[in-house]
Amino acid sequence: MSLPLKVLLISVACLLAACGSPAALPTPQVLAATPTPTPFQIPSETPQPGPSATPDPYEALTISALVARRYGGGEMLDLGILGTNAGYTRHMVSYPSDGLAINGFIDIPAGDGPFPVVLVLHGYVDPEGYQVENYTARYAAAFANAGYIAIHPNYRNYPPSDAGPNEFRVGYAVDVLNLVAIVNTQAGVAGVLQAANPDAIFLWGHSMGGGISLRVITVGSDVQGAVLYGSMSGDERRNFERIRDVLSDGTRGNEELSVPDEVMQLISPIYYYERIAVPVSIHHGEVDASVPLAWSQELCEQLQALGKQVECFTYHNMPHTFYGENDQLLIKRSIEFFESGMP
Repeated sequence: MSLPLKVLLISVACLLAACGSPAALPTPQVLAATPTPTPFQIPSETPQPGPSATPDPYEALTISALVARRYGGGEMLDLGILGTNAGYTRHMVSYPSDGLAINGFIDIPAGDGPFPVVLVLHGYVDPEGYQVENYTARYAAAFANAGYIAIHPNYRNYPPSDAGPNEFRVGYAVDVLNLVAIVNTQAGVAGVLQAANPDAIFLWGHSMGGGISLRVITVGSDVQGAVLYGSMSGDERRNFERIRDVLSDGTRGNEELSVPDEVMQLISPIYYYERIAVPVSIHHGEVDASVPLAWSQELCEQLQALGKQVECFTYHNMPHTFYGENDQLLIKRSIEFFESGMP
């Protein structure tokens, strides 16, 4: 089934019986920035006396654990200017995330601000060939030219960021949750985030970045909305079957797929969509060979069945990464969505 160009307010029964309503979870806490941060020092563990039960290796990956923990602390550091033009200046930056140094770039529009903020989250790229300014840099530039501070994190394990744990790509989501908290506390303070508006932070994620965004808004964060573009699913078993069978010729995804179903459900956002409290804008190419269009169609229907605010677009004859007029239309619609969510 193919969606028309723009489908709004689809009210369909939830396609997955398992996406019911688990017990309500508390709101994540945000740590304030410290006056004299040591952002990249990993704290040592305090020895615990006596024997203890074997820890659950998946506990910290669950939605409930991500909701219960704290985010933020430290500050974003300006590592120098990468380029300047009439519309914005691009800086290399680094910020702390659970003791890791996460690098990336920030595009700051010309002027005094305060400017709304868009976190531009890239999809999967082989880390061995990764460049800081990769294919999503053009989207960051478009948003900066439209008057948004665009922050493009590289995530852990993407050079020159530090390496760290990332089962089920939860580490990437933690890097984004920490980034949102840092933007929120540093906005208006002297430094690279001085011109940021803490009341207007948005997510924009492509493919894997869309899946990261979906986890972040399911956990809950100080963002006003999320654009999901060719997004991975909220069902992690479905994701890693696709990664194993289609996207990696069996070289990735096997470890995740060995996890029992009952644990997978605690990790997968799809079982917690009732927690989503911000508007969502979904975009997908009609001939996407990497991530099936049906995944975005189902997500649209699931969110509408839960009464969430969502808009859904299908792009005729577009692959996983758009080009030409449709790419410009995606950017235009993304900016219109951000504008509609301004406080």
